[in-house]
Amino acid sequence: MIKRTVNRLCELHHTRNPYVLASAMGILVIHEDLGKIGGYYNKLLRMKQIHINHHLSESGRLFTCAHELGHAILHPNENTPFLKQNTFLSVHKLENEANLFAAELLIPDEIILENHTLTLNQLSRLLGYREKLIELKLKSLSSSLLPSADFQSRK
Repeated sequence: MIKRTVNRLCELHHTRNPYVLASAMGILVIHEDLGKIGGYYNKLLRMKQIHINHHLSESGRLFTCAHELGHAILHPNENTPFLKQNTFLSVHKLENEANLFAAELLIPDEIILENHTLTLNQLSRLLGYREKLIELKLKSLSSSLLPSADFQSRK
């Protein structure tokens, strides 16, 4: 479902750039000093906003924008910072879904398939994202699409 949502969004707007997608969808992206927080999504008076810590690296900002865009699309009315602080509700599922959204958006299947001989670490360095994000993308690929390479054992 998340992969299908990402693919439709990318086809509709002809891009995988989370900043361009956010702009096209009327979502305001704000870069600011957030201390130790990477970013967050909120909806205030029907206005969707993505807040990104301007101290992050370029790839960190790109991932954060994609992750928060995932929240804006998949969980448009949820306020995860509020839920974390004020309820007993687990936001783990919401965060996992936003991470998967970011992985699907930022790492097209073709990139993985074209580089199937690379190790997880090599893919991470090639793409500029953490190994955890690459692992998430690899897990989301259908086993029928992947060559028999085992990325996990080739760290």
